[in-house]
Amino acid sequence: MQNTKNLRATPHAVAQAAAITIALAAFAAPAFAQTAAAPRPAASAEQDDAPRAKDDVVRMGTITVTGSGDRLGAGQIINEDTVKARSTITRASMEKDRATGNLYQSMEMLPGINTVNHDATGLFGGVMSIRGFNSDQIGFTMNGVPVNDSGSYGVFPQEYVDQENICVNTVAQGSSDQESPQIAASGGSVGLTSCDAHPTQRVRFTQTLGGLGVRRTFVRYDTGKLFDNRLASYISYSNSYARKWKGEGEAKRDHIDTGFNWDIAKGQKLLGVLNYNKAVNNNINNPTLTELRANGYYWDNSAFYTKTTAVSGTAQTETGPSPAYYKLATNPFENAIASLSGSFTLTDNLLLKVQPYFWYGYGTGGIQQNNLTESGFLTGPGGTFTGTKDLNGDGDTRDRLVVARSNVTHTLRPGVSTELNWLLGDHSIKLGYWYERAKHRQTAPAVPVDANGNPTTIWLDEGRITRADGTEFQNRNWITVSTASAFFITDNYSFANDRGLLSVGVRLPQVERDFTNYPSEGGAFQYNITRTYRDTLPQVGVRYKLDREQQVFMNVAKNFRAPPNFAYAPTNGIVRIVAGQPTILREVEAETSINTDIGYRLQNKMVTLSATFFNVDFSNRQGNAFDPVSNTSIYTNIGKTRNRGIELEVGTRPVNGFTGYMSITSQISRIMNDLRQTAAVTLPLDGKEFANTPRHMVALSGQYQQGPWYVRVKAKETGTQFATLMNDEEVPAYTKVDLDGGYTLGKLGPVKGTQLRWSISNLFNAQYRSSGSGVQLFTQPVVTPGGTIAANPTAVRYYLGAPRLFTLSVSGDF
Repeated sequence: MQNTKNLRATPHAVAQAAAITIALAAFAAPAFAQTAAAPRPAASAEQDDAPRAKDDVVRMGTITVTGSGDRLGAGQIINEDTVKARSTITRASMEKDRATGNLYQSMEMLPGINTVNHDATGLFGGVMSIRGFNSDQIGFTMNGVPVNDSGSYGVFPQEYVDQENICVNTVAQGSSDQESPQIAASGGSVGLTSCDAHPTQRVRFTQTLGGLGVRRTFVRYDTGKLFDNRLASYISYSNSYARKWKGEGEAKRDHIDTGFNWDIAKGQKLLGVLNYNKAVNNNINNPTLTELRANGYYWDNSAFYTKTTAVSGTAQTETGPSPAYYKLATNPFENAIASLSGSFTLTDNLLLKVQPYFWYGYGTGGIQQNNLTESGFLTGPGGTFTGTKDLNGDGDTRDRLVVARSNVTHTLRPGVSTELNWLLGDHSIKLGYWYERAKHRQTAPAVPVDANGNPTTIWLDEGRITRADGTEFQNRNWITVSTASAFFITDNYSFANDRGLLSVGVRLPQVERDFTNYPSEGGAFQYNITRTYRDTLPQVGVRYKLDREQQVFMNVAKNFRAPPNFAYAPTNGIVRIVAGQPTILREVEAETSINTDIGYRLQNKMVTLSATFFNVDFSNRQGNAFDPVSNTSIYTNIGKTRNRGIELEVGTRPVNGFTGYMSITSQISRIMNDLRQTAAVTLPLDGKEFANTPRHMVALSGQYQQGPWYVRVKAKETGTQFATLMNDEEVPAYTKVDLDGGYTLGKLGPVKGTQLRWSISNLFNAQYRSSGSGVQLFTQPVVTPGGTIAANPTAVRYYLGAPRLFTLSVSGDF
């Protein structure tokens, strides 16, 4: 049995992490002093090669980075010049990360971000929040294309792109840009931008091997410039594999990225990108605290399966193993994102951007191991669940059998964004419109499971179980057509001889949810609900340069998130069928937040620093609460929260080979109201801390590079946080340290730029946990004047920190 007292970050681990950081600082200090003593010309930060952001002149809502990405914080910070809090990671940092890594892992050091991955490779996904907002409340884009799930707003960081093909990763901690194509960004935004095709013809390869059987092959071909240097393109393919760090199971991933840059004529340019991903991985079991204490840290899904023998005339009851059999806990998914970005100069001061895109997705996930009763089929629309079907061929319909059943989603999602950029004296005006129509088909079919626990197909798309009349069994059967649009206008006014920047804008998002429930074993009646959500989202910000090195900024923005499509499902309680007609018990309002950033930046020849005070007032938070009319718990709006804090990040320039980065987040998130739980009981939540929001986070990174080799250490402490709204289960603080390095061998025969890179994650093998159950109410008994609510110890499930992992990569160009 594992002793869970080791889950708390030990003083030894903290001391080791601190020792590494202090040692790096000690080495760097003399170099800083020596450099500071030398006279330097008075030059502004703009005059050096430091990385800084500028608007992408082709893609919508993205930025490009000019200057040398490794000149600040080893690629983990740039010189920002915007009116709000924003952090940016460049290729100089991401290329040093593990080759199998995902989006969340590359962002983990930034201020405000709390992220935990299911494993060290990144192939199994993870969870993330920013300033207490979950990933489904944050707008994610890939080359300006929205990638949040169109129904639930879920984010799957391992799917979108290979690390080698990303050049910029930008995080707006509090508010998205006005042109961002989002209906779910109540808590900020994250934007990924692909690297363009390389101007020189080449073949680049990377081979990675490591613990847990990790193997990954990446190959990219760039055509170089063609047709009078106007066209360049690339295509890459990667194949990745890793075993789970506990229990049986694995992850397999095949990925293709391809794109082109076409300079049609002066001022006319097209960029095309296609990202395709097909992946299958087994779930890693997330235990409750009770299960963790009873079974240990490496307890996982069951490795064995036993089938009950069918006997005619006798009722067989299969339950299956507990936890579920690992082959019946898989996540197969296939998706593709295609976009074409065009930039057309209409006049000297008028630029048109157009970006059509298409998003495709199909897959399932979660736990497929479920039971199906042979006498519980739907008899017809509006009918009863008394239909029978002999599933195991024993001649009777008395049995209850294990089948493979889970939710299947099929999405077709075309859209287009347009924007006019008009330079008018000191004004830069953006005017645009976004439109998309997402068709979201969601079913829950079932397929048989053989004697060895293998489903007919893990994709649940063949050999489906049918009812006696030949129609397919479905535990859910929905279609949602979400038609979203937004008009926006922004004016960026430069004043005081370019020392000041005033940004004023408004965005008018709208989404129509057209939800249809078809008869299924999850809801016998067919009904349709259509609701439209819209809002006016103003944003006002100002940035002023105090001198060549210092600037202050302030931004106030309203954010918006429409209810997810599952709010209207028969399983969520707000829809009742009365006399054959759907009735909404209580309308669900859109979430909104008012985000305020007030900050200071210092950008000189030695460091870049940004400090931000933020305040977020969050209203109409969505979740489950008691409805006095129906006397049940339904999905509805459950109140307000307020999150306040300070974010600090600082990056140094290289000094005698040393480069440093640090971010600090200190925050407190308070619930602003109580919550009615039953007709008699109200949970006393007012004043308690919101769940899954660490009180502090400190990230430190140091890099030393000398000639052909480098070494980098990253350490992050995540402070205590609560797993429930009642604050009755606390998640201990923990510290994780990663170490990586590399050596450039140069030209070896026909291979140019040969490099060796190695990564060690969780260097000190820390054991820790982070809530993986979303926001839960309580685990312990709740005593109120209206009565007592029994304990719910299974409410919170935890992601556990993966143990130490070593990988080695070799790369080069032909």
